[in-house]
Amino acid sequence: MQHKKRETEKKNHPRIFEPVTLILTIVTAVFGAIIGMQIITSLGVTPNTSIIGALIAMLIARIPVTILKRFKSIQRQNLVQTSISAATFGAANSLLIPIGIPFLMGAPELIVPMLIGAALAMFVDAAILYKLFDSKLFPASETWAPGVATAESIIAGDKGGKRAGLLGAGIVIGVIGAIFKIPMSAFGVAFIGNIWALSMFGLGLLVRQYSVPLFGFDVNTLYIPHGLMIGAGIVALIQVSILIFAKQKSNGNTEKPEVSVTSEVMADEASFTRPLKEARKAIGLGFIAYLAVALVIALTGGIITDMSPGMLVGFLVFAAFAAFVHELIVGIAAMHSGWFPAFAVAFITLLIGMMIGFPPLALALLAGFSAATGPAFADMGYDFKTGYILRGKGVDREYEIYGRKQQYITAMIAFGVALLTVVVTYKGYFAQNLVPPIDAVYVSTIKAGTSPDVALKLLLWAIPGAIVQLIGGPNRQLGVLFATGLLILTPYAGFAVLAGILIRIIWRKLQGQEADTPMSILAAGFIAGDALFSFFNSIFKMGK
Repeated sequence: MQHKKRETEKKNHPRIFEPVTLILTIVTAVFGAIIGMQIITSLGVTPNTSIIGALIAMLIARIPVTILKRFKSIQRQNLVQTSISAATFGAANSLLIPIGIPFLMGAPELIVPMLIGAALAMFVDAAILYKLFDSKLFPASETWAPGVATAESIIAGDKGGKRAGLLGAGIVIGVIGAIFKIPMSAFGVAFIGNIWALSMFGLGLLVRQYSVPLFGFDVNTLYIPHGLMIGAGIVALIQVSILIFAKQKSNGNTEKPEVSVTSEVMADEASFTRPLKEARKAIGLGFIAYLAVALVIALTGGIITDMSPGMLVGFLVFAAFAAFVHELIVGIAAMHSGWFPAFAVAFITLLIGMMIGFPPLALALLAGFSAATGPAFADMGYDFKTGYILRGKGVDREYEIYGRKQQYITAMIAFGVALLTVVVTYKGYFAQNLVPPIDAVYVSTIKAGTSPDVALKLLLWAIPGAIVQLIGGPNRQLGVLFATGLLILTPYAGFAVLAGILIRIIWRKLQGQEADTPMSILAAGFIAGDALFSFFNSIFKMGK
């Protein structure tokens, strides 16, 4: 019966514009946007609400009302989780963080221009990911760990049986570990991600946590992680550019890639649902779009008069380039590790802008513009990964493309809901001085200014960052992941990652490939349990 239901569903993927589905996704988007704004202003973090969205849909499906039973469909549940997740990150990271910067700068007249620019950047960000997902640049077969966790949760709710039991056990362990402040998401990612990339990520986390007792100084205060990320990011950009513009060997109608970007399995070009030529076009149009958004920000923000014509052109080009590189680095980190250093990479953009010599208000808008890109890109990657698994991992190409399009439309609607929610509520937040804490870091940095000493440190540490990234190659992303770990201060996360990798290696040696399925389900449980605990713990703290 279950098999027959799934076959029927496969032939008739639900549409987001079905009235009941649309209403529920809008309602959950409003809920997600409010939760995101509340938690980012009170705790400084953004919760992963995907699992919450899936649970809401599952619970609604069990209400004894005929019209609601359609939410037993795992594809409708996927649309609901896509909506709440997009709205949460959209409202908190892509919109509220950027407009908090001019508010703290004492320039309220820039809030609306920044909101316009951030909203446009958010939509462009998501559109680029839609065009890049499951291309050779960002394969659907890569880790995207939170997406795996959400998919496994939905499948377990649908199928039940041993899979549900294993996932349930993983969730319980994840919650218990989180209670004892063990980063279970990091532990879970280690079971399903690229071992090389995650080893460097774990090493970076350990160095950041223990740099003071080991070396006698904090690597963060010396801008070591930032310099390493600059070097690794530049090399990563070059590697991606080589991939984009490399000539393809032809074999009949199938293109074979000369450069591999996936971690473990690299199929030929025909196996991807997004051709490389479409990815190339998306990147080109994306850069032009970011250039246009930067111009809109400059015009509406009135900063044109603060800069010479040459500096204005430099600002526009740098802002567009920085936004593009920011989403690239954040996307790579999110794809491999399940974590993304969006705050830190935006801070790097700010530091470079200060060294160039842009005026303070231009820097405020630059920081906001950069911060607005990346989170939507990464979060949508997670949601698409969930859908990719639920739709059969691309076996039915047309079905996968159609389903992903429905997810994309759902996310864009959710972003629109997030924008309206922020527009209606931001004055109330700012009136109470409720601003994302990271904004205070950006503003204090702008006011303090920078020095040649900082520039020298960034330049010096960019060299080893570039070397490590070069050695690892585009398939391992060692430099970017090591720098990501250094930029994140989460106690014991490094130990969790490395312990998970060790267990994974031993388990695989004992049971071979048969260990992969139970490992991935347990890992999904660890991540889901951690996300659930973090969400409800955040709500509890917020209510105090």
